Amino acid sequence: MLSNREGQKVPSVKFRTRQNNGWLDVSSDEIFNGKTVVVFSLPGAYTPTCSSTHVPGYNDLAPAFKENGVDEIVCISVNDAFVMSEWAKDQGADKVTFLPDGNGEFTDGMGMLVDKSELGFGKRSWRYSMLVKDGVVEKMFIEPEEPGDPFKVSDAETMLNYINPEAAKPKCVSLFAKVGCPFCTRAKEMLQGRGIEYEEIVLGQDATTRSLRAMTGAMTVPQVFIDGRLIGGSEALEAYLSTN
Repeated sequence: MLSNREGQKVPSVKFRTRQNNGWLDVSSDEIFNGKTVVVFSLPGAYTPTCSSTHVPGYNDLAPAFKENGVDEIVCISVNDAFVMSEWAKDQGADKVTFLPDGNGEFTDGMGMLVDKSELGFGKRSWRYSMLVKDGVVEKMFIEPEEPGDPFKVSDAETMLNYINPEAAKPKCVSLFAKVGCPFCTRAKEMLQGRGIEYEEIVLGQDATTRSLRAMTGAMTVPQVFIDGRLIGGSEALEAYLSTN
């Protein structure tokens, strides 16, 4: 039976991390004391749900969490420091702090250490998230105890909705561009000027002209999508931003 530790202090442990090619011990106090921290914990680095959904979800909504009083977002997994460091680089999740709980001490103290020997994983963390204020757990979202790796309540949107159901979420923006394109540069400058983060998809590197045409019906760049809606080129983007 997994334990809910709402109202209790987080375990006091030291996380063995790697920074600048050296070892650095980071204590629970350094992470949690005097701060509001969102934590999400998962079974393992590089695993499908963790990499495709759990981490990106929190990284994408990090600006909204910050606007609603969260000082730091922390991802914890029972993996060693080398694995967590490489996974962090692979994910490109620069708004999330990755903490290795190599010996499972923090996870065990949270009552979330489970046996996944049938997968060859050994002892790992059950998937959960929590809101911690000054070292005390205010809220936990623990995935249901059912077979497999359920992912129903520990996602970023559920946590943000708990903190503030009216929280404004950052726009999801993708921009098809080409190296050396002045109109693309103009579009990026407009987005940057409004403080809007975007994903740049470079033709010839990340996508082909065929992909561009299939998705937009156009063969020219830039082509901008905002929240799944095709806005168009730089002039269309300027018109959109003038009214939004």
